[in-house]
Amino acid sequence: MVFGGADAVNPGAVVRITQKGLDYASKIGTEALEQELMSINFPEYSGSYDLFLGSVDYDFSGMEITGIDLNSSQISFVPNAGLKFSIDQASITVQGNWEAEYLFISDSGDFVLTVSGISISVGLSLGSDEDGRPTVFPSDCSAYIENMDVYFSDTIDWLINLFDDEISESLRETMESQICPQICNAVENQVESALQNLAVTAKLNDVVAIDFSLIAPPAVSPDSVDMDMKGEIFGIHHNSTPPFSPQPMSLPDDQNWMIYIAVSEFLFNSAGFAYQSSGMLVFNVTDDMIPKGSPVRLNTSSFGIMIPQLNKMYPNMLMKLMLTSPSAPSLNIAPGNVSLAPVLEVQAYAILPNSSLAPLFLLKLTTDIFAEVYVNSSQIVGNLKLDRVQIELEHSDIGSFSVTMMESAMNVFISSSVLPKVNEFLRKGYPLPTLHNVTLENVVLKLYQHYLVLGVDVHYG
Repeated sequence: MVFGGADAVNPGAVVRITQKGLDYASKIGTEALEQELMSINFPEYSGSYDLFLGSVDYDFSGMEITGIDLNSSQISFVPNAGLKFSIDQASITVQGNWEAEYLFISDSGDFVLTVSGISISVGLSLGSDEDGRPTVFPSDCSAYIENMDVYFSDTIDWLINLFDDEISESLRETMESQICPQICNAVENQVESALQNLAVTAKLNDVVAIDFSLIAPPAVSPDSVDMDMKGEIFGIHHNSTPPFSPQPMSLPDDQNWMIYIAVSEFLFNSAGFAYQSSGMLVFNVTDDMIPKGSPVRLNTSSFGIMIPQLNKMYPNMLMKLMLTSPSAPSLNIAPGNVSLAPVLEVQAYAILPNSSLAPLFLLKLTTDIFAEVYVNSSQIVGNLKLDRVQIELEHSDIGSFSVTMMESAMNVFISSSVLPKVNEFLRKGYPLPTLHNVTLENVVLKLYQHYLVLGVDVHYG
């Protein structure tokens, strides 16, 4: 399935849940539902049953569920609507106390009620709220009990037989009437509550945040549900709309993983635009940032070898380089390759004895950088490696000079001083859209034209 087109708003990220994912959700949901059903409250039953010689007065109290087995549950997709949660052949065990009186005869004791052949069907409607959070609401619910068997201890058999059928039918009606409200309550407490607390935006640092809000309600097909997300990184204090949009993306049709996550290169490029708009793409490089073993130092003596007039005009002085990006860096994702070609401007200064700066020259650097992208926990993590640098002299305050020898020096400066700082930030990663207490497992990553796709399994707890 292709997401987006010429006349549509394309998502920056897409999350697809497959049937394998629903099967795992069914297992987790069933465990939660068992806990919810354990809280069903039974009122005390008191009644009277008329017979030819009088009436049987009975009372049932202290009833509580002691066991639940929802061993056959399933969640399935309902195209263009939502999900269907169903349980077949479930069973519940109830224990309690009983008392009965007929004429001048009375008896009391314990009882065990076994309820079997329970069938439950719940429709779940999927949508989104005004903040872009997914929503889940029960749209319909039905419950049916096939069999009920009651065992009474310490009884007068003929007395019990007088009201056995009536109490069984009464309990059946009560339990059938309470199952759906408890399930709807479980959906509200467990699922909808978790979704309402889902952060659709997350602060990455003091400069930028990420937006994973839905741009449309979830789309349900016969074998998956897709959630289109904005998938954009924006400036917290300088929030401008990027002058580019996500490209259409297509997710694989297989069902090998529980969840597929498609991430457009738009997400990464929106980060570059946000930093550029916030004035954060400025790097200052001084000699103390250069590795001690480097043959090239950031001073006029070292650079004087490449620019003879430099050391004559500013002898034996330290230098400072200020790297800026005149335009936002653009990441390019292609099958088997992730690359950048950022253009940098480098203003060189001599640090005078009074600590003031004397402008020396301005260079334009065209770079080729390769990126490694991988997943660490629930973060997309990156690492950049410099391939080559091409230099042009834009302006000089010390006279013209050849930049040929300087290209190797700039390779050293960028590789040893600039990229480590960028990679330190990239190692913090971009968070993937996940729920609380959910971790990603068995992650695979594949690159496509303009986007990447992650296949993941999840673990809850």
